[in-house]
Amino acid sequence: MTCTATLRRSSLLLTFALTLAPAAQAQSATTVRLGFFPNLTHAPALIGLERGTFQKALGNAKLDARQFVSGTTLNEAFAAGQIDIAYIGPGPAISAATRGMPVQFLAGTAEAGAVLVARKDSGIKTYKDMAGKVVAVPSLGNTQDISLRHILKDNSLRDRKDGGNVTIVPIPPADIVAAFAGKRADAALVPEPWGAALEAQGHKVVGTEKTVWREGKYPTTILIVNTKFAQANPALVTAFLKAHNEAVAFLIKSPAAAQTAVNAQLAKLTGEKLDARVLQRAFSRTRFTTALDLEALKEYAALNVEAGYARSVPDLSQFIRK
Repeated sequence: MTCTATLRRSSLLLTFALTLAPAAQAQSATTVRLGFFPNLTHAPALIGLERGTFQKALGNAKLDARQFVSGTTLNEAFAAGQIDIAYIGPGPAISAATRGMPVQFLAGTAEAGAVLVARKDSGIKTYKDMAGKVVAVPSLGNTQDISLRHILKDNSLRDRKDGGNVTIVPIPPADIVAAFAGKRADAALVPEPWGAALEAQGHKVVGTEKTVWREGKYPTTILIVNTKFAQANPALVTAFLKAHNEAVAFLIKSPAAAQTAVNAQLAKLTGEKLDARVLQRAFSRTRFTTALDLEALKEYAALNVEAGYARSVPDLSQFIRK
C-alpha cells in the first residue's frame, strides 16, 4: 500500500470515528483522560504522573492516564472521543488538524530526542547505506516515520512501497531491542531513551538528534487538547497546563531528580529500569520546552505533505490555543 493509499484509508477511519465521538459534556468533566507514550520525549507526562502533580492540579476531577505506543494509535483514540488531553508528536497532531478533528495545540513539550541507530552488524554507516535495508519506525505516519522519509528523500532513497529499495516497518520502540537481536530490522529511527539503550548494547548511532532534521531545533512532542473538551472545561485545561509547565520547569532546573522520577515511572510502565548512564545520554539529546515553535511546525506540515500523509499545509496558527 502506497503512502497515498494509507492516507486515504486513515482519513476514512478518522472520519468514521469522528461521527461516533460523543458530544462534549455541557458541564465540567469529572474525569480527564490523558494520552501519552512511555518515552523520554514525553518526560513532562512521566514527571506529572510520578510526582502526582497532574492529579493535584485537577482537584476533584479524576485523572485517567493511558499509555500508547505511537501517535498513530493515539490519534485514533483521540478521534473516537476517548482522549481529552494528549502528549503527541507534531506529525500526528498536524494530521489530526488537517483531517478536521477538534484539536488545539496547548504547549510545547520536547525538542529533538530522536536518533537513527543501525544494528552493529548491519553494515550501515551513513544514511545512504540504508539502501536495500529494513528500517524501523514506531508506526507508519508518526513523527519519526515522517522524519525518516525526509532523510531518505535527501539521500535519493525511497520506501520500497513507493518504488524504492528501503523497507520501512512499524515496530514499537520498546520492541526494537528484541527486533535488533532477531535481525528483523537493520536500523531504526526511535525516540529516546530507546536510542541510548540500543547504543549501550553496541549498536551504532548513524544519525544524531542534530542531523535528523533542523540541527535538532524541531518539536518532537507537543501537548494538545480536544477543542470541545476545552470549551466545556476551561478551568481543568488551565489547571493541567499549569501542571505541565511545572513539570517542564522541574526537568530543566532539577535534571538529576527529574531523571530519577522519569526512570521510576518508566519502570512502572514498562517493567524495566534503565541504567542511569543510558538515561543521562538520552537526556543529553533531548530539550524540554513549553514553547510552540510555529515556524518549525509549518515546516513539519510540509514534510507531512512530502511523505504523502496530507494533501496541503494548513494554517496552523488557528489551532494554537490563545
